[in-house]
Amino acid sequence: MRANFRGARCFTFEAGENKSGHISSGPNQGILFFDNIFPLRLQWLLSLPLNTSKTIPEIMNKFNSPNIAAADPLSIIKRAVPPEIPITVVEVLPRIKEGGAYVKFSKPEDVDLTEAVEKLRIHLREHPIKPWFNPFRRVRASLVQGRPWIEDLNRTPTKRLKVEFLPATTGGEAAELSPEALYSLFRPFGKLADIVPQPPDSKVLPKFAYLNFVLARQATMAKNCMHGFKILEANGGGKSGTQLRLLYEQTVHAHWIRDWIFSHPRVVIPAIAALVAAITVAVFDPIRTFFVKAHISHTWDLTNNSVIRWFKDQATDILVFRKNKTSDVGLDAIWDDRRDAIEQIRRWLMETTDTFIVIQGPRGSGKRELLLDQALKHRKNTLVIDCKPIQEARGDSSTIDAAAREVGYRPVFSFMNSISGLIDLAAQGTIGTKTGFSETLDTQLAKILANTATALKQIALEDRKKNEKDANMGMDEYLEAHPERRPVVVIDNFLHKSQENDVVYDKLAEWAASLTTSNIAHVVFLTNDVSFSKSLSKALPDRVFRQISLGDCKPEVAKRYVINQLDSDADLEEGEEKLTPSQRRSDLVELDGSIEVLGGRLTDLEFLARRIKAGETPSNAVHEIVEQSASEVLKMYIFGTESGQRKWTQEQAWLLIKQLAEKDSLRYNEVLLSDTYKSGGEDALRALEQAELITIISANGRPYSIKPGKPVYQAAFKTLIGDRVLNSRLDLGILTELIKIETASIDKYEGELNRLGALPKQPSQLSSRISWLLDKIAGCQDRIMKYETDSVVLKKVLKTEF
Repeated sequence: MRANFRGARCFTFEAGENKSGHISSGPNQGILFFDNIFPLRLQWLLSLPLNTSKTIPEIMNKFNSPNIAAADPLSIIKRAVPPEIPITVVEVLPRIKEGGAYVKFSKPEDVDLTEAVEKLRIHLREHPIKPWFNPFRRVRASLVQGRPWIEDLNRTPTKRLKVEFLPATTGGEAAELSPEALYSLFRPFGKLADIVPQPPDSKVLPKFAYLNFVLARQATMAKNCMHGFKILEANGGGKSGTQLRLLYEQTVHAHWIRDWIFSHPRVVIPAIAALVAAITVAVFDPIRTFFVKAHISHTWDLTNNSVIRWFKDQATDILVFRKNKTSDVGLDAIWDDRRDAIEQIRRWLMETTDTFIVIQGPRGSGKRELLLDQALKHRKNTLVIDCKPIQEARGDSSTIDAAAREVGYRPVFSFMNSISGLIDLAAQGTIGTKTGFSETLDTQLAKILANTATALKQIALEDRKKNEKDANMGMDEYLEAHPERRPVVVIDNFLHKSQENDVVYDKLAEWAASLTTSNIAHVVFLTNDVSFSKSLSKALPDRVFRQISLGDCKPEVAKRYVINQLDSDADLEEGEEKLTPSQRRSDLVELDGSIEVLGGRLTDLEFLARRIKAGETPSNAVHEIVEQSASEVLKMYIFGTESGQRKWTQEQAWLLIKQLAEKDSLRYNEVLLSDTYKSGGEDALRALEQAELITIISANGRPYSIKPGKPVYQAAFKTLIGDRVLNSRLDLGILTELIKIETASIDKYEGELNRLGALPKQPSQLSSRISWLLDKIAGCQDRIMKYETDSVVLKKVLKTEF
């Protein structure tokens, strides 16, 4: 008898016959399952809005040829079932989700089913059919022994099956099969990797076991052939028999990546931190270097554009920019007087020595204008870093923002510093160690400055040409040989409020040292602080600083500056044949005396010139300036600042004001010997110098003299001393403080006398000590009586005058 395909039908469904979930078979009928007919990884197509059960076989049928397996299930069965097998194919039922197909067949009553299936297997081994999508595996067939469950649920075939043991009859009791019995049943379908029985202490019902196949197709074959298989009592199925229910078990959890990450924080968090750092360096650092270079070379500055300059030159013929002209003409006298300092700075910038240039002078002495407007007037590639906004920023994030703005470093994600700090704190509480996400202010500043150094080096080398004579030199040798091509870094307001936080200044000094020693750039410091050498010596301990000290202008230079300021507008408007305002004004004879009082501080001279321009006489203008300075001294150093926020007392500041009103300068050590400065005297003097009430003059590193912080302050001090009520009030405070000091000394001496008097016998050797203590007590008492007498006079003034 030959295999008969006449009348065979090919149905495609995923939910069983009539969507019942099962396939029915009549007498003398059987069901075979063929695998490897469809690609197993087409499950995602089943979720598309199309009839995949019909479309996929039709598409794959176009690949049918005599040499490769057809995709049409009926064609595959015709090739797979040999003619000598006496069966008749009734239906072919594809299972696209599981990559196979059911074949329902009928047979004569006298044909042994087991023998027919065995012949089919032998034929498929001897004449393998290998589909084009899986050429390394052949089509296999096996008899369906159970009652397969045909479903179209969203369940993906896997290599792992869950075998549940159910009772064969209602109310019966199922038997749990041993691993040996399961192996015998399922090994014919493919190699088993492992059999995992249910734990003995598990209370989960129904009882189950896991079968791990090597391949997913072996698991699909086993499920489709053995689902619903009944095991009789003779085969170990229990009294009422046991029925098998097979389900695909997902071997990979849906959230295994998330679970693994949360389960291994010690590995994951540092790895993420390293990855973020690597991405930041690879992506953002080149962008930041580009913006820093643009900031240094003023690429986006429209004033350097040739077109803008041309329009500006054309407009100059029509419009007169009087303000700028006035400022330039007025400063000519100052620059003529400081021409030697300007030329000295230019010479230093042409030398190859790797050292700092420091320009020190009091506030308002014109340090910044001298350097930027004169010494570096025509020099390209100048970077100015102002320490004042960086130091005055509150919080690490604001400090990082301010530092980034000064060098053009962007983008900067300063807000991430707070977020990463919280992450690091949480991780430390979880895993016990820091992750490295958060970075200190020191580290963040180091990154900004390192990126800036890279940009400076690129700028220094960007004009290097291949055909010049030094083309064969290395980068470091080239920079050393060509100091004129190095950019200039100007660090302004260095050591501004350094007593609050010196992290920024230490970092800047170290960075500047690396720039100079590597010949990347010239570094110029502008500072008001006379003790700058302490900070800079930490960075370059073996170098001598190139220093220029700017003081106040000479009287003749100051006078010429004021006159130039007065005449600048007239020169532009009236011409040379007419008298200038300074020649027309008769009150300028007072100018010499006014400048003698005011001094040569540039900001004060500018203020004086503006007041004279407004119509005031020089003497009146200076009087107003002195009155304003006196109010400033009272507000800043006597009454304005709370005692907890300053490092000097009211009495210490007033004592200096009184003494400097009478003398041009004081001896440094003589001030420290006064009773008012016995406690914390040097710290108070340094704080008053930082606050610019006084200036401490040093020689060979030793302070020896104290002068007013500004020349006009001496006149302001005399004005304050002339106020009897103010003088009496503050002198009374000094006397009260002195009385407290003398009283404390008497208490100390009396305490020692009490201890000596408590001795059982007075040795003769103590007589001199006792006499000395008594003399000290007497001296202290005499001074207290004198202070009390003076206090009575001062109190009388306070009671009688306003």
